[in-house]
Amino acid sequence: MLRRLLLIGDVHAEATRLAHVLAHAARSRPDAILCVGDIVDGAEDAPRCIELLRDHDVATVRGNHERWLLAGTPFEPYDGPAWTLAWLAALPTTRRFETVAGPLLLGHGVGAQDMANLRPDDEGYALASNSALAALVAERTCAIFVGGHTHRRMVRRFDDLLVVNPGTLARHDQPGFLELDLAAGVGHWFRVGLDGVTADGALALAQVPREPAPRP
Repeated sequence: MLRRLLLIGDVHAEATRLAHVLAHAARSRPDAILCVGDIVDGAEDAPRCIELLRDHDVATVRGNHERWLLAGTPFEPYDGPAWTLAWLAALPTTRRFETVAGPLLLGHGVGAQDMANLRPDDEGYALASNSALAALVAERTCAIFVGGHTHRRMVRRFDDLLVVNPGTLARHDQPGFLELDLAAGVGHWFRVGLDGVTADGALALAQVPREPAPRP
């Protein structure tokens, strides 16, 4: 039963920032570190990011950038060692965890669809047409979904499903991450730069408003 989680969004080869996040985790000692994928394709060092995720036992799923790379149609050239490709190939599309707040599903986009978008300002037709979200809510198999893809941090509740996006480490998109204490019902946002980690506000999960979910 996981209580305290550190959530990492899209990594995009930001090895220095990822190392700062993992150094923070070594001090805060969460029960688990989860990552939504999109590790490759970025300005710094994707193989080093893979090594860091492996060595720190970060529970990671495959993003669409990994899928493209493994299919032989990479977004950017990749020249990492063979073991890193094998590590990426072994990543699942989703992973499930038991937490004190109920079952948690980790994915990249929405559910198992790595290209599905859900943004913090989506409303109206953008929500009504989100079939991936509708299916995830209708399944009622998880209480929390953690995903990424949009690079925009978000905590929203649809019916009984809490949807969390920890953002991204990508340098051009306000890099940061999120810590959750599910037993206490609180979260803490952090920014991460080349020089380290800084606190960036807290949230109370009980105060996240409940919104109607789209129906399949």
